[in-house]
Amino acid sequence: MTSTLISSVLSSSIFPTEYRSWVRIPAFPISRVSNVRVVKRRRLKIVAKSLDLPLLPFGMSEVLVPTESKTLHLYEARYLALLEESMKRKKNMFVHFILDPISISEKATEASFAARYGCLVLIENVERLDIGALVSIRGAGRVKISKFLGAEPYLSGEVRPIQDRFNYESSNEITSKISKLKESIKNLNSLEVKLKSPEDSLLQTRLFNSLKWAENGPPEECEESFFPSLQERLSFAAFQPVSGSTQSELSRLQLEKLKAMDIKDTMERLKLSMGLIKENISSIAAKLAIQSLDIH
Repeated sequence: MTSTLISSVLSSSIFPTEYRSWVRIPAFPISRVSNVRVVKRRRLKIVAKSLDLPLLPFGMSEVLVPTESKTLHLYEARYLALLEESMKRKKNMFVHFILDPISISEKATEASFAARYGCLVLIENVERLDIGALVSIRGAGRVKISKFLGAEPYLSGEVRPIQDRFNYESSNEITSKISKLKESIKNLNSLEVKLKSPEDSLLQTRLFNSLKWAENGPPEECEESFFPSLQERLSFAAFQPVSGSTQSELSRLQLEKLKAMDIKDTMERLKLSMGLIKENISSIAAKLAIQSLDIH
């Protein structure tokens, strides 16, 4: 687990306002260029080792993983300023991270916090409201906050990418595991759409939405060095809430997401993903059986 300690001046008042789930799939056009030009561009391209970005803190129950989407309702002036900075100067990017209260010692008179589970996010859509804005975001890749740069009017810091260690010896096994995972996700998605849902439920499941996003290449606005490999992206796609989840199931999902963020090995995360998908398939199948009995 990577974390950065920060002082008590970052109290609970800096947490963002309420959010709700929202799904929007962006289209990323692919331009045709010759092989010669592609090689030339790659040689000239400067790979960013770090980025200075706005930081948006959340509580431990709100970890965001790569490929996941959600909508924030921002209405405080400081967070609207963060939004404008991200859109105008930071290529629609900022960092979603967890602000975790910790105890340094019994003699400490002030609370301290650890910055954990940083996730680079892309702004996909903004809907302006009379009060604030609904901001649809998408987790792109894990980051470590290496340095805090400021706290007014919002937090900002220097961040560096965190990516899995790649084991060439297990590449064939990873490919096989990913194929099975994608098939399992599609099976679960089919079960989900059959399940009787609330009227405000989205037509496309969040799980399938994350899978399709993970299969796309890096969006133009995202720094390539901060964008995980296809295998790593797909390994995160399973960590989404499914239709009809109970509070205990959602709490369990949060714990699984924390594990997934800590893991540095793609194969290990894929195994965790498969276990979660199998549990969800069993749960949805049981709920469908109960629903069928209720209908008859």
